Amino acid sequence: MNALPQTPPIGQLQAPASWQVVDLISDLHLQAYEQATFEAWRHHMATTPAQAVLILGDLFEVWVGDDAVAHDPFLQQCADVLRQTAQRCHVAFMPGNRDFLVGTEFLTDCGVQALIDPTLLNWGQQRILLSHGDALCLDDTDYQVFRQQVRSAPWQAEFLAKPLNERLALARSMRAQSTAQKDAGMVYADADTALSLQWLHAAGADRLVHGHTHRPADHPLGSATRQVLSDWSLDHAPLRAETLRLHADGRSERLRLS
Repeated sequence: MNALPQTPPIGQLQAPASWQVVDLISDLHLQAYEQATFEAWRHHMATTPAQAVLILGDLFEVWVGDDAVAHDPFLQQCADVLRQTAQRCHVAFMPGNRDFLVGTEFLTDCGVQALIDPTLLNWGQQRILLSHGDALCLDDTDYQVFRQQVRSAPWQAEFLAKPLNERLALARSMRAQSTAQKDAGMVYADADTALSLQWLHAAGADRLVHGHTHRPADHPLGSATRQVLSDWSLDHAPLRAETLRLHADGRSERLRLS
């Protein structure tokens, strides 16, 4: 049996006593030509009663650098939604596999807190470990090699130094390849149970919440629980969009927006 990867450094998010409701979302894959999904997200962000909205990665279908926002009206719309929401509740963002290049300049401009992956949410008596989830999918071996490469500082510096048009072309090429794999029946790898338990033990948590796999469900892990967030897709059947709403008393509920 191969040894498990080491648990990465774990961030800390301390919830203030005023938080009674927290919304967790991920995998919206926002893009300009999927307006129904965008409008559902905009409406939810404007109307949620939550004191915090935590976005666990892949908010955007693709992100080639913060400098792209000035040239893209759709990204500017997204920034406006984040900015307006952050004026009335806490908004935090954790990078996913599609938008790991979202930078501090963009988040700071929107009033959004940056979260590292994973992050432990300390909320009263609750200790909830948050992750995008891609690092847990060990069976996707090709992706894990790719992830290690693109998350390195040298690779990112080299990529972001390229002209914007070249970065956009590379992103379109990678997105086309991903679409072709999906159309060919590619099955998303699931989170590795042993690694999930290792992370939970390292964090001293009894609940793990993540996205990425597009398989929303609750999985018992002994005395712990792994909760998987839904992806959002309201422009193509089957329609789906779901928020995992957590409460200060420990309850959780899945709100289906579709």
